[in-house]
Amino acid sequence: MEFDQIREADTAVANAMEGELSRQQETFSLIASENYVSEAVLAGQGSPLTNKYAEGYPGERYYAGCEYVDEIEQLAIDRATELWGADHVNVQPHSGTQANMAVYLAVLEPGDKILSLDLNHGGHLSHGHHVNFAGQLFEVEHYEVDADTGYLDYESIHEHAERFEPDIIVSGFSAYPREVEWERIQEAADAVDAYHLADIAHITGLVAAGVHESPVGVADFATGSTHKTIRAGRGGIIMCDEEYADDIDSAVFPGSQGGPLAHNIAGKAVGFGEALTPAFQSYAEQVVANAKALGDVLTDKGLSLVSGGTDTHLLLVDLRESHPDVTGSDAEDALADANLILNANTVPGETRSAFDPSGVRIGTPGITTRGFDEAATRELGELIYEVIDNVDDDSVIESVRSRVEELSREYPLYE
Repeated sequence: MEFDQIREADTAVANAMEGELSRQQETFSLIASENYVSEAVLAGQGSPLTNKYAEGYPGERYYAGCEYVDEIEQLAIDRATELWGADHVNVQPHSGTQANMAVYLAVLEPGDKILSLDLNHGGHLSHGHHVNFAGQLFEVEHYEVDADTGYLDYESIHEHAERFEPDIIVSGFSAYPREVEWERIQEAADAVDAYHLADIAHITGLVAAGVHESPVGVADFATGSTHKTIRAGRGGIIMCDEEYADDIDSAVFPGSQGGPLAHNIAGKAVGFGEALTPAFQSYAEQVVANAKALGDVLTDKGLSLVSGGTDTHLLLVDLRESHPDVTGSDAEDALADANLILNANTVPGETRSAFDPSGVRIGTPGITTRGFDEAATRELGELIYEVIDNVDDDSVIESVRSRVEELSREYPLYE
């Protein structure tokens, strides 16, 4: 991959881009919300479509010259419809957060009530955290996972909904390692006549491949990111029943965005096309198999996993029992020095600051894209533990980094 054209125009930017490419090639991304897209998706997102304004929707634009943008956006819509089986799909949101914003704008008024998963228990900022727009505009209460099991307590959610009487219940997560029983959340929403928004940002690809149950057709709305487990480039998506189609489309444009990013939509279209192939089905199954293999290694080493394991692409490790003097940030920094990139994360019952929490979140989408199977993942798990167990030992970190560099050449990226 070359940046010759950029270098001719701007050496500083070219140097930084080459540095980032090398960083990605020489490290392994274990951040659960990251992945590596194909070169075809990269080409779509870096295409001349970036020149085109296309406010509106296919066949109903506010600018001339949109015939090819229409074609590409309709391809993205049609492929998403086939992947997830939704009545209506909007592929214009710039991110999963903006997709959630559009749903709120479509069906809520300022001051309405949101019931959602607490951030420290695996939720997301856009579900109503007080520093986010959702927490500033709406009245929000949070449900939690069971303190003993780490699983969602659906009876408790139902009871909480009856007490609080929310206007919308948000399901989904950014750091919950188990399958969500969407029907149980829907039952709670039905009981209080609330909308149900299922945020599948992390598991769009797993749902598309059928390795995680789908909320589409169960919840009123399903939102997601298009760059995590689905590998279709950065952006967002909204799926809903036909009865909400007009309200959702109006809430995206002109309600919360202007012109769509046609080049990003091209990346989505290409990535969705890739996800319709048998190879993607195998990929999604391997993502979950690798996560389980990684969890087995870490558990055998004595680390505590929230909920005891995973059904998805991510693990949440609580370090308080096994390594009480090691914070999530300590582990993140030491692992980064060893070329293993993940993030510190709060855990249920968090006793430290969110800026220096007690856990780490580990995901397998990226390493699976690079070709890891269970055996390779188990070796990586051994290396992760070795660093966590020796965060202050530079010789250990150097030894692990050396092995990671060898593995990065065995599992190359963008050769």
